[in-house]
Amino acid sequence: MSTPGRRIASLLQPAAGYAASSVALKVAEILEIHGQLRQAIAGLPPAAFEWQSAPGANTMGMLLTHIALAEVNLTQVILKAEPKGHVSDVLGIDVDDDGMPMAQFGPAPPAALAGKPEAFFLGLLAAAEAHTLDACRPLDEASLGAEIVRPPRPDGSYRVFDRRWTLHHLVEHAAQHLGQIQVLKGCWQASGR
Repeated sequence: MSTPGRRIASLLQPAAGYAASSVALKVAEILEIHGQLRQAIAGLPPAAFEWQSAPGANTMGMLLTHIALAEVNLTQVILKAEPKGHVSDVLGIDVDDDGMPMAQFGPAPPAALAGKPEAFFLGLLAAAEAHTLDACRPLDEASLGAEIVRPPRPDGSYRVFDRRWTLHHLVEHAAQHLGQIQVLKGCWQASGR
């Protein structure tokens, strides 16, 4: 029951300092999701980040690492239109260090993430965020619809992106994995660890 005259507001304001208002709003959404990720993992011990609900299942650490890797890679190859991603320059880890997909890397979490504390994952998220926000500052409305064609895949197909979709995907990708992290956190807590 709400108290008369009491206003509880959840407001999302576009971030300041961006060339395009639609980019400023997407940046605010990215910051909001990142804030929720930080809140979701606050105070967790290293064991929580490597806990698997079953062999072959993703861990919270894998998902957090994957969010940062994907964000940096998409920022480099789409938002900045660079010919090739180089995530290790930003994050200090390799593109495969998230251990995903598990079918390719095995049933256990990757050794690169073993024993990592909350600060490690917060550092990945902070580095990815700073990189993305910096790449977004100069984007104007005209540049959002420009098609970025990626090199052909081994099967001869190729993908075409635009920056508008990429900004949308950065938000929805992180939000989907946030939900997974929240479920895993609940399962880890329920396991009595």
